[in-house]
Amino acid sequence: MSPLEQTKKWIGEITEIALLLVALGIVVGILFGPNVPFFAGIVANLTGLLNSLGENGLVGLIALGIILYLFQRQRATT
Repeated sequence: MSPLEQTKKWIGEITEIALLLVALGIVVGILFGPNVPFFAGIVANLTGLLNSLGENGLVGLIALGIILYLFQRQRATT
């Protein structure tokens, strides 16, 4: 395996772990409120991001589409 392929694999695994931590943070934030250490503010930040994308109309939809495409493409290659 080439160093580039190995690096891509590591980045994909780190991204997957980060997404799992975000999902865990959302669940913990919903169940226990925003004052939980380490997970504080994840729900508020995610809500702010979605509001920002929504306010930008078509540009927000295009940005969201690109983000989803990149995540889907990363999962398809693993």
